[in-house]
Amino acid sequence: MIENVASSDYETALTKSLLFFEGQRSGVLPKNQRVNWRGDSALKDGQDVGMDLTGGYYDAGDNLKLGFPMAYTITMLSWSAIEFKDQLASKNELDNALYAIKWGTDYLIKAHPQPNVLYGENGDPDSDHQCWERPEDMETPRTSYKIDEQNPGSDLAAETAAALASASIAFQSVDSEYASTLVTHAQQLFDFANNHQGIYHNSIPPAAKIYSSSGFKDELLWAAAWLHRATNMKKYLDYIENSGDNGGVRSMFSWDDKYVGAQFLIAKLVLEGKVESSGIWAQYKANAEQFICSCAQKSDQNIQKTPGGLLWFLPWANIQYVTSATFAISTYSQYLSSNKASLQCSGGAVSPSDLASLVKSQVDYILGSNPQKMSYMVGYGSNYPKQIHHRGASIGSSVGCKDGFDKWFNKNAPNPNVLVGAVVSPDQNDGFSDNRNNYQLGEPTTTSVAPLVGVLAFLA
Repeated sequence: MIENVASSDYETALTKSLLFFEGQRSGVLPKNQRVNWRGDSALKDGQDVGMDLTGGYYDAGDNLKLGFPMAYTITMLSWSAIEFKDQLASKNELDNALYAIKWGTDYLIKAHPQPNVLYGENGDPDSDHQCWERPEDMETPRTSYKIDEQNPGSDLAAETAAALASASIAFQSVDSEYASTLVTHAQQLFDFANNHQGIYHNSIPPAAKIYSSSGFKDELLWAAAWLHRATNMKKYLDYIENSGDNGGVRSMFSWDDKYVGAQFLIAKLVLEGKVESSGIWAQYKANAEQFICSCAQKSDQNIQKTPGGLLWFLPWANIQYVTSATFAISTYSQYLSSNKASLQCSGGAVSPSDLASLVKSQVDYILGSNPQKMSYMVGYGSNYPKQIHHRGASIGSSVGCKDGFDKWFNKNAPNPNVLVGAVVSPDQNDGFSDNRNNYQLGEPTTTSVAPLVGVLAFLA
């Protein structure tokens, strides 16, 4: 094993993690764009419905814009900028974090033209995945898909409400007018989600192929918790208290399952004495703490680990669950410290410094302290994956839909463009195949990196 990562290296990784989002941008790129191998793309998005739906982010290594994971990405970036604001500012990265958030929120506002209408996808997975071409060159259909009262999507609308509510807190001190606009959209979207209930991928069927949703009660709870934090309005606390479903103890925190996030926000209220420390409120807090105990290997149902020590949740892009779990643990470490509280697990007491050590061990693994001695963050260190599954990064010149497979995809050579800050995953045995065909582990996503921004700020 290599030695632990120095704190200065967390700062370097933090800078790179925010650069990643510039590599995922869609639309007309700004003058201060730092990832120079990217260009303007998807400039006709929304034209099929008479709207401007340009902007936002591509979710991964393909050229689709998908509202469900994009909204979660923005919520986690915003949460990073809220909890770790001082750390980000001290490393001169707060502005970059806010730029990353606003690139998403500007798009989400455009995608919400009426209180009960929200566009949730641009592009079609089948036609997109048949091509290997840069987003700048795409000729594939850019169909715009929406939810409305007749075709609801509570999970998509509520996650977007959470994104805009959390972003409003992040922007409150720098642009109060923008923060106010974000809150207005968030409140409308929460009401839309709550009053017209349904699963979004039933209304946007292509989304079921890539980001299908397991339910919407978690998103409603998560959105209510964020709206309470943003507005301090009692009606959102009442919703939480009366929701009738606190999620129980979860086994992961992800783009599909937000219960852990909601539980942590509510546990904060308990620790600060803003709600009672009994009844339903105590249950939310106990569930949040049980999740931490299982990650810390101090519970009756511990999260698995790889032989090299990485928390192991699921085979597909496992790193995304590691970054979200370590984010939740980092924030809770801060909550405990500021409230002079500690955590009692069935396997013993856990201190804030124990939690910080757990977070550090996971990030150190990602950055190279692992059996492969490889950094799973692209562009960090000297030994990192060179053939990640990503269209823009792997293509060095303009090619048509199918030409990209022969000229670039099947070429056993490093990607011509380095997607700095992208994060990929090892397998359950700490192995990794650096192969462009390895989309299960070697395709980076915004959902993996967004929580990592906060974690790196915590450590730096």
